[in-house]
Amino acid sequence: MRVYADLYRYRELFGSLFRRDLRAKYKGSVLGLAWSLALPVLLMLVYLVVFSVLWKATPTKAVDRYWLFLLSGLPPWVFFATSLQSASRSLIENANLIRKVRFPRQLVPLSIVATQVVAFAVMLAIVLALCVAVLPRARGAAWLALPLGALFVLFVAGLALAVASANAVFRDVEFVVAAALLPLFFLTPVLYGLEGLPVAATHPWLIDVIHWANPLTPPIQAIRAPLFFGAAPAAGDAVYFLVETAAALLLGAWVFTRVDDRIAAEV
Repeated sequence: MRVYADLYRYRELFGSLFRRDLRAKYKGSVLGLAWSLALPVLLMLVYLVVFSVLWKATPTKAVDRYWLFLLSGLPPWVFFATSLQSASRSLIENANLIRKVRFPRQLVPLSIVATQVVAFAVMLAIVLALCVAVLPRARGAAWLALPLGALFVLFVAGLALAVASANAVFRDVEFVVAAALLPLFFLTPVLYGLEGLPVAATHPWLIDVIHWANPLTPPIQAIRAPLFFGAAPAAGDAVYFLVETAAALLLGAWVFTRVDDRIAAEV
C-alpha cells in the first residue's frame, strides 16, 4: 500500500511529472495539447475504416452495427498498449532525474500512465456518447462503463509499474512487451465477439482459452457489455476483472519494491 500511497503523499510532485510528460509529448507542435483530443479520434477512425469498411469477414457481418461494436472495444485496448509501451522505458528515459534526486520512483511510470488516461477518457467519452445516441438499449446502462474504465486504469497502472521496474534491471522486458502486443491484439476480442467465431461450434474449448486465459478479455467484455449491449457485465467477467486488478496492483508493488534499491544504479 505504501507504493501507491506515495501518489497522494507526493501528489504535487506527481502532478508536476504528469504536466511535464503531457507537455513533452506534444512539444513543438502547433496544436499542442489539442493533439490529446485529435489523436484518439483519428486512431478510432483508422480502425473503423480498416476493419468495418475495408475488411469485412463473416464475424463482422453477423454483428449489427459492427462499427459501434468495434469502437466499444478499442479504448481499453489502445490505452493498455500505449501505456505499457510508454511506461516500459520511463525509468530509463528519466535516468538523469532519478540519479540526481531521491524521490518515490514509482511516480515516473505512473505519471506516464496518467498521461495516457487523457486519451483513454476522450475515446471512452466519444464511444459512450455514440452508443447512447445510436443504441436505445444502451441508454440505461452505458454509464457503467465509467467505473469499469476507472477500474481498468488501476489494472493497467499495476502492470505498467511492474513492466517499468523489471525493464530497469532487465532491458529485454521492453522488447518482450513490444513483441507480445501484436499477437495479443488478435487474441483479444476487440475486432470480433467470442460467440460469432466460426470455431465456437467445433472447438468450444478454444473460446474458453481466449476468454479466460487472456487477461484482457474479461475487462473488454465487461466494458463493452453496457456500452454496446446495454447490460451489466457478466458475473464471471466482473469477478475476474476485480481479482486481476488487485493482482496487477500487487504485482506492480512487489516488483517495484524488489528492484527499487537497484534502479538508480541500473539506469
